[in-house]
Amino acid sequence: MTDATRSPADRQPDAAVFDAVLFDMDGTLVDSTRAVEIAWDRFLREEGLDPDLPKSHGVPSHAQVEEVLPPERWAEAKARYDAIELETTEGVVAFPGIADLLAGLGSRWTIVTSCSRALALVRLAAAGLSAPDRMVTVDDVTHGKPDPEPFARGAAVMGTTPRRCLAVEDAPAGLASARSAGCTTLGVASTHPLAALDADTTVAALTDVGLAAEPAGVRLTRTA
Repeated sequence: MTDATRSPADRQPDAAVFDAVLFDMDGTLVDSTRAVEIAWDRFLREEGLDPDLPKSHGVPSHAQVEEVLPPERWAEAKARYDAIELETTEGVVAFPGIADLLAGLGSRWTIVTSCSRALALVRLAAAGLSAPDRMVTVDDVTHGKPDPEPFARGAAVMGTTPRRCLAVEDAPAGLASARSAGCTTLGVASTHPLAALDADTTVAALTDVGLAAEPAGVRLTRTA
């Protein structure tokens, strides 16, 4: 039985303390829902497409472009969508308590995001958060979420293995990526209902857990 097929009750971390915490960004650290909606709506209207076409959270934006346009348009459309996203920061804020949580983790955390590096830096700045020294973006991988590559690379840049990492995600695609890589998963119900999150632990918000840096690593505890 693999990590991808085990039920949450069957999954056990290698230790109670993790070497590193791998955070998704949008929907986990940063509330960018409004900006994502504005950018997607603008892109669809410019392309003459139905503005009600849904935007999936947690998957690379370029994959979304490929779903709504023919291959001959992909290169131009992806570049245009990238530009729109970089220009759109309305409503981008950090979720409550995130700045203090990250500050308390020292160097034991990083971000694993489906955004480009440029977009991640723009949104972190808009939210008043500093980027970690090591960050994995869609620019750094061949296969994005839900493939395991992003979180496997996240563990590698932190100098450890996925089994020694806690992955924090809000989207099913991201949780699938982390789970198949071998991480212990924490699902946060900020953009999806709890029932949709297949994770080892689920919470309504990150304020419901404690993440404390200790000499041996990061300890996860529930506070609600």
